[in-house]
Parts: sequence; structure tokens; C-alpha cells
Amino acid sequence: MKKMLIAVFIVVTLISTSAPALAEDGATVAAAMVVDVIIARPVGLVAIVAGTAVFIVALPFALISSSVEPVAKALVADPFKFTFTRPVGDFSGWD
Repeated sequence: MKKMLIAVFIVVTLISTSAPALAEDGATVAAAMVVDVIIARPVGLVAIVAGTAVFIVALPFALISSSVEPVAKALVADPFKFTFTRPVGDFSGWD
């Protein structure tokens, strides 16, 4: 399972970093949309769930250090924005 997760992460990273470098023709845009819907959005959903779980565990420490807002942004808000607010197939601005 761990090898599968690492392989999926590597594929998503390679695809998301190379997609903006490709020419913007219809086939490239369609391929980016397919990759987004089939791979990136489900990975984003998993990131939201995992980030929320980690945020709950980290919350006492974030409260003590007065850093709840940046921790919540990094673990919950950013994955939520990546999954639900960006246009389908648009990976620009997500390094």
C-alpha cells in the first residue's frame, strides 16, 4: 500500500509540474482535465481528510503557540481550495 501511495504521488507530481510547460492546444487541455478529474481531485479529497485529522491532533499545540490560523490554512484550507475552487485542468499556481 505504501509503495502504491508513493507511486501515485510521484505520477501526480510529474504530471502537475509538466502540464503548464506543454503547448496549449486542445488535446493538452483535455488531457489536463482528465488527469485533474481522475487523479488530482481524488488526491485532493484524501488530502482534505488527512489534513483535517492532522489538524485536530495539532490543534492543542497550535493553540499554545498561537498559530492556529496558519496551521488550519496549510492543512485544511489549501487542500480545499485545490480540490474545489480552481477550474478543472488548471494547475497553474500550484507548485
